[in-house]
Amino acid sequence: MSESKLIMVLGDQLSLANPALVEADPTRDLVVLAEVAEEAGYVRHNRHKIALVFAAMRQFREQLRQRGFEVRYFTLGDGLPTLEAALVQVLEEVPCGEVRVCEPGEYRLREKMRGWDRALGVPVRVLEDTRFLASHADFDAWAGGRKQLRMEYFYRDMRRRHGVLLEVDGQPAGARWNFDQENRVGWRGQEAIPARRELPQDDCTRAVLAEVAAAFPDNPGDLGQFNYACTAEEARLEFDWFCRHALPHFGSYQDALVEESPWVFHSKISMYLNIGLLEPLPLCQQVEQAWRDGDCSLAAAEGFIRQILGWREYVRGIYWLTMPEYKARNTFAARAPLPEFFWTADTDLRCLQRALRQTLDLGYAHHIQRLMVIGNFALLAGLDVQEVCDWYLAVYVDAFEWVELPNTLGMALHADNGLMASKPYAASGKYIQRQGDHCKGCKYSPAKTTGEGACPFNALYWRFIDRHLDYLAANPRMGLITANWRKRAPGDRRAITDWGDRCLQQLLASSG
Repeated sequence: MSESKLIMVLGDQLSLANPALVEADPTRDLVVLAEVAEEAGYVRHNRHKIALVFAAMRQFREQLRQRGFEVRYFTLGDGLPTLEAALVQVLEEVPCGEVRVCEPGEYRLREKMRGWDRALGVPVRVLEDTRFLASHADFDAWAGGRKQLRMEYFYRDMRRRHGVLLEVDGQPAGARWNFDQENRVGWRGQEAIPARRELPQDDCTRAVLAEVAAAFPDNPGDLGQFNYACTAEEARLEFDWFCRHALPHFGSYQDALVEESPWVFHSKISMYLNIGLLEPLPLCQQVEQAWRDGDCSLAAAEGFIRQILGWREYVRGIYWLTMPEYKARNTFAARAPLPEFFWTADTDLRCLQRALRQTLDLGYAHHIQRLMVIGNFALLAGLDVQEVCDWYLAVYVDAFEWVELPNTLGMALHADNGLMASKPYAASGKYIQRQGDHCKGCKYSPAKTTGEGACPFNALYWRFIDRHLDYLAANPRMGLITANWRKRAPGDRRAITDWGDRCLQQLLASSG
């Protein structure tokens, strides 16, 4: 009879499809889950994130026990500093011949695992995470030999490989791969936004909320507004609700900035995917079926599927292809300290204040708020790349470094020399005005570039163009903008960039 194995399940791997569990024998092997100080505190995590992960871990413990597994569970109150310490304690009590764990989603933890064999005195087998639709080998093979990596071509290959949104002849549904142009409608109150479900909180969730509030009093997150699913069953109900009530308008308004709603028509399921409560391919198939049944437009279905089958898999591939070097990139040598208002939302820029307040309170903001409001400001202001990335990793419920870093460092800050994005996602206040209704309640006017009441995004945009003119002029997608800037009178350019300097100084000074 073979020796028993100790199976460690990490807090973002709460799925029966976890490869370490797929191979486990409940009659012989022991499972360990641990809430530990290091994982809860390596950045200043939003309390919604900590509470969701801990509550979901405890619910998953019960699911495993119902399936016959013996589970050793450590709560944060047990005082264990690291995952390794949890394994050491269990192995002292119950000798096992091997430790098995699914690979983590963060490079820092993968590096720590390399020393576990020696520290634990037993072999440690780290299994590739098969819950993703593109393996490391798949992505490496796709990327190999390409002069330029672009998500769109990866996405098309993923559609073909998994048979999603294809006609019988293998061509894309609707004769197009991408319907992004139809999914950029700005918000002017065109549709009624459905109220979200109030999710039940059982004794387990309520206990976790109380413990997290006590243990992390200074972390962001208004736990009085906690409304996340903590089981796979509840997460599936959330997704079913989205498909019925929000998917029909999701595509049109996925880029909209909406004053009255944090959720708008978004699915709010990325956090469930990222901790294992949902699996990606069934979601894509369900959305495709909704389109085929006439319940949503093809543009809405394609826009959702592109985010899951395209972007999610692509950023993971980029992360593991380039780490650890990727994390040190800083194309524009951005070094300005992160303003205090990123932790307080105390700014009079209405769009930025709304995105920050929602982020801090709920642990959530949709992709345009993250990219074109918060990220855009960080890019134009030249904020320190590492500080901004650490902030994004801390404040969002769905943030784990494999998905956060390429989206922040690459997409939002264009700090990776254009690996993730073919041009910087820099924009003036006029873009923000087009996408939503925040400007109506703001003291600044997007119609003005300089002078009292001018939107700071306008002067900061041109200040960014001016500071990095040679780099940007070499980008084919920026040629017209940089050429027009060069044609402007030197005095006009100086007046705008000086105003940008003044705006930035005032914004940073007002943050304390």
